[in-house]
Amino acid sequence: MSHAADPAAKLTAELEVKLLERLVAEWEAINYTFFKDVLRKPVFRLSPTRERLGQWNAELRSLELSRALVLERPWVEVIEVLKHEVAHQFVSECLRVDETAHGPTFRGVCERLGIDARATGSASTPLPDDDPAARAVDRIRKLLALAQSPNQHEAEAAATAARRLMLKLNLDLERDFERNANPAASPTTQRRHYGFRHLGHPSGRILEHERRLANILTRYFFVECLWIPVYRPLEGKRGTVLEICGRQANLVMAEHVHAFLSATAIRLWADYAQHSGRSSNRDRQAFLAGVMRGFETKLAAQNEQLQEQGLVWVPTAELQRFFRRRHPRIQAVRRGGAQRNAAFAEGHRAGAEIVLSRPVESGPSEKRPKALRAASKDPR
Repeated sequence: MSHAADPAAKLTAELEVKLLERLVAEWEAINYTFFKDVLRKPVFRLSPTRERLGQWNAELRSLELSRALVLERPWVEVIEVLKHEVAHQFVSECLRVDETAHGPTFRGVCERLGIDARATGSASTPLPDDDPAARAVDRIRKLLALAQSPNQHEAEAAATAARRLMLKLNLDLERDFERNANPAASPTTQRRHYGFRHLGHPSGRILEHERRLANILTRYFFVECLWIPVYRPLEGKRGTVLEICGRQANLVMAEHVHAFLSATAIRLWADYAQHSGRSSNRDRQAFLAGVMRGFETKLAAQNEQLQEQGLVWVPTAELQRFFRRRHPRIQAVRRGGAQRNAAFAEGHRAGAEIVLSRPVESGPSEKRPKALRAASKDPR
């Protein structure tokens, strides 16, 4: 790696001080949230090694994190590794057991608190090819490919079939889980079924269309969503990113839907701005929020049809427990929305015509929804 491309070369002394302060703040939050403030603050160090992501040194009372981890990987992965090392500190200084570092006591603490005992920082594991859910996901993807058909009737039929298959997959998974559930089983069983991922890029502000998209994923695509704080060490700034929790198959599909709707909304806005003459940021935010609201209205109507067919899914208690284990202290915050103007109304009409298919690249579209084709040029 060249010096110019090395992220460490961009980390000034001032940014490194801010980074260490941020790590201390994250440690304090973990100590409070998971360990009830029983731990004493350790010495923090950034390690130059790439051989390990982190290390708790009981003799020196130091907690090290790899500089490469902190600078090159998403902040959410940094926090997962930090949780792992704080768990080591807890076992070392509070439980004082005579075991190997990753012995049964440490694994039990991680299991009880929902901490990754492997310390990989990885958010989730891929579905094995021989997993029945993986085969169902592959069929859903093929249906979404058919939903790109220029024939509107065929496209809608394929997209609806894909949603029906997603719903049936979750109902089948839930029945299998209940059939094989062992009341005495440990929470490890849950983590074989549930995981988490982070979608999009860290941003400093959560806009209405992003919140609406998160709500779509929660209500219609079998995951729980939460906006979590992150840190951008090379900028010395905080931000937020969307975390989704759910079964591995649902994480795959929710990530797909997020990418598709994000790109489609931007593409539709570019098209609308070009043909209407409206280009202000206020109109942009209103239009994008309208797109998400329109698509959500369409999904609600589809759900009514699916319920008439006897396909009803209720969020599972296991998912709620997994989610709460990862985030024991959650606060709801109410935020204002975008202005309800003509741009919002046009976005709503365009969103109601979206056919869920494969993700598309952003940019003006040759095949616009009817609402946009009918939009007249109306500059302010």
